[in-house]
Amino acid sequence: MQIMDLLNQSILSLPEYLIDANKRIFGIYLLSAILLTIPVYLVQKQGFKLPEFLAFLFNKKIWLHPSARLDYALFIINRILKVLLWAPVVLTMVPIAIGFSDMLEVLFGKIPPITEQKFIIVSIFTCILFLLDDLTRFLLHLALHKIPVLWDFHKVHHSAKVMTPMTIYRSHPFESYLYASRMAVSQGLAVGVGYYFFGPTLSMFDVLGANVFVFVFNLMGSNLRHSHVWWSWGDKLESCFISPAQHQIHHSNNPAHFDRNLGSALAIWDRITGTLVKSSEVGRIQFGISRNDPGHPTLYQAYLRPFQDNLSRLKLTKKN
Repeated sequence: MQIMDLLNQSILSLPEYLIDANKRIFGIYLLSAILLTIPVYLVQKQGFKLPEFLAFLFNKKIWLHPSARLDYALFIINRILKVLLWAPVVLTMVPIAIGFSDMLEVLFGKIPPITEQKFIIVSIFTCILFLLDDLTRFLLHLALHKIPVLWDFHKVHHSAKVMTPMTIYRSHPFESYLYASRMAVSQGLAVGVGYYFFGPTLSMFDVLGANVFVFVFNLMGSNLRHSHVWWSWGDKLESCFISPAQHQIHHSNNPAHFDRNLGSALAIWDRITGTLVKSSEVGRIQFGISRNDPGHPTLYQAYLRPFQDNLSRLKLTKKN
């Protein structure tokens, strides 16, 4: 009976994604994506007609494509698997924060708070949270691309042939577990640093519960990152921030674009590693793993093919 209650709870909670500012498909973020699509449409069509705009935005060939339908199914099933399987064993922020703060005390000694001015503390802590979150996202994303065992799981996300805002949830449960653990680590490190330098009273600038930087970034078209809408920010901004168009390049099936634009919000990490590509440098693209890889067209392949690929690689390694 308890399992059935958990299943019902996980399914019934799905609409909450639309009212949670920490979720990518939060209603305000979706609305901003629609509004930002208007200038893109006007440039392409040289005019505005509402029926044609809606047909462009909600293109049936995209939203009803088998790849998109798989995204919707993975969104629901992964939510259930999260509640039943890996959520109870994911890393938690509190012990990481305490351990890191204690380590700093051991290495450098205990110090009094460096300031008691609340505005300064909140400003610095908000920046630390954002920077550590973005950096750890980049590092994990880089590992998912460069480590073959992890790439087999990340390929599920890259196998999307078309993209909608729901493609953000197209992932293998193992990858989702890694990202959840990453979040615990990044937040734990941020809180540990904050506790050591400022004491236990910590807070961040937020909008509806989301870090203000995350809120602004999502408001600037984060849902267009996984879409057919080419929303470029121009070379100058794209040297600092990853635009939706740049992330679409990341999903290109052209080998020249593989492992590029790995960053989430900030482009600095890609600039450091030499993986940054600006949208002005790229022409038309198609989505997918590669032009010769069929991807993961079914639920069976999405969940089990990564394990099969891992096993095949292991057998090949033993032979060699």
